[in-house]
Amino acid sequence: MLQKSKPEIIGWLSSKRRMINLLIGLSAVVLYEIARATYRPYIYSQGINDFHIADTIGNSLGTVATIFVFTSLLGRDLAQDYFMIRTVTISVAVYELAHPLLGKPIDPWDLVATVIAGFFCEGLHRLLHRHPQNIINLDLRKRHLNRR
Repeated sequence: MLQKSKPEIIGWLSSKRRMINLLIGLSAVVLYEIARATYRPYIYSQGINDFHIADTIGNSLGTVATIFVFTSLLGRDLAQDYFMIRTVTISVAVYELAHPLLGKPIDPWDLVATVIAGFFCEGLHRLLHRHPQNIINLDLRKRHLNRR
């Protein structure tokens, strides 16, 4: 059993895309913990209007962490990563909408932060995981056409 799993684990660990996604997700967790311990108390104690960033930092960075850790662990290719990004974003938004079932009020700012974080994650993912060979192939086609 272990011998069968070993190549899969090695393949997962050697995947640059998965490791980048995991690093971003874990960094979002660390950043959230730092912000929760320092930024939020400072903003609240000083009465600073930061446009609800301190209020929604948990949702924002939590969504980023969840998305990138899930894509790292479960995404097999780019198409599945994008599906995962959208699914996690919708799931976190549905969780926010289900708060009244848990006896909590719905926070519209958390919903907005979740959607913005989802768009941010998809944009960041597309930026980081572009396929340069597509650009090279397009460039080779242009050169081939210019020779004629």
